[in-house]
Amino acid sequence: MKAARPYPIVTITPKGERAIVDGHPWVYEGEVVSVSGTPEDGSLVDVVSKKGSWLGCGFYNSASKIRVRLVTRNANDDPAGDAFWERRLRYAWDYRKTVMGETDSRCCRVIFGEADLFPGLTVDRFESVLVTQTLSLGMERIKSRLFPLLAKVLREDGQDIRGIYERNDVAIRELEGMAQGKGWYPLPGETPPSQTTVDIVENGIRYTVDFENGQKTGFFLDQKYNRLAVSRLAKGRTVLDCFTHTGSFALNAARGGAAHVTAVDVSEFAVQCAAENARRNGLDGVMDCMAANVFDLLPQLEKQPRKYDFIILDPPAFTKSRRTVGSAERGYKEINYRAMKLLPRGGYLATCSCSHFMPSELFTKMLLSAAADAGVQLKQIEARQQCRDHPVLLSVPETDYLKFYIFQVV
Repeated sequence: MKAARPYPIVTITPKGERAIVDGHPWVYEGEVVSVSGTPEDGSLVDVVSKKGSWLGCGFYNSASKIRVRLVTRNANDDPAGDAFWERRLRYAWDYRKTVMGETDSRCCRVIFGEADLFPGLTVDRFESVLVTQTLSLGMERIKSRLFPLLAKVLREDGQDIRGIYERNDVAIRELEGMAQGKGWYPLPGETPPSQTTVDIVENGIRYTVDFENGQKTGFFLDQKYNRLAVSRLAKGRTVLDCFTHTGSFALNAARGGAAHVTAVDVSEFAVQCAAENARRNGLDGVMDCMAANVFDLLPQLEKQPRKYDFIILDPPAFTKSRRTVGSAERGYKEINYRAMKLLPRGGYLATCSCSHFMPSELFTKMLLSAAADAGVQLKQIEARQQCRDHPVLLSVPETDYLKFYIFQVV
């Protein structure tokens, strides 16, 4: 650092320094050597090496195992000022417009946390509503500046934004020293919408998103183009969509011309939503919905004549920590093995994992093992990932979480 800076200084270990130099933005508690001054939790600090070299500036939180979340490695940046954050918001929105296009950017992830250099912040757009989830104290402390700037940036670009809804009802906030809660964010001088549902269109299919009570921010946007990939192969096929949630894969298969689609989920409420979505889109004639545990259903179907020639497996994350990867791998193998046994030669399997703790190498190793046990081989048609509005920052493996494959069983 050539000039004096106003922030407290956090000195870190050589291991922490290497991670930052390699592009990872987190400093863990065990990598902190010393802290000069008494920084408030959620405030900005400078991070330096043991030799005093400036490494970056970020948000400090003594209550978190991630002690510092960097926001910049450019000493000329001023993250204390609004201009810094407005510029970064414009970068994020310009990226979405470029990669998603005019239509798909109406329902997309606008901010994807660390991948957009907003640590711990998620912002999803559903037409005229922005739904946020704030998981870091630093973002929480500046949201009174950030959220009005976000609305301003989109509105200046001609986007109709009528409100910002916060979905902070997640336990992980407590690990950062924050309370849970949800509700409309009070944009200055504005009255929020009266409803907490909004109608959207994705891939030509209409949905009603309940962003107050739905999972995460109300709708899973990361599989948008993977659903299209399924739709392109579905014509004339009899499809089984497992873990259907609100039916999005099943609906895309039906819209793609499937002869019949069965959508399965353990949740009665999810099944009701899927059935309503089928009716809303005029697809109920080729789609039925069933409440069942997939782990129980697949072995039962093995005892019946073969019916399905396209099976979709979109399970929830079976692991959310490294400690449970082994049991998660067994769960993934079980459902994939059963699906392979059910499919005829020449049938199609779409399968995925949404946990970054299950890396691609381990997932494909599991698939090979399941195929060997089922006595089949897998001809890979596509290997995909999360939608492009959820970009992967190569230096941050946590942003690379969704593995999606389509195979022909031969």
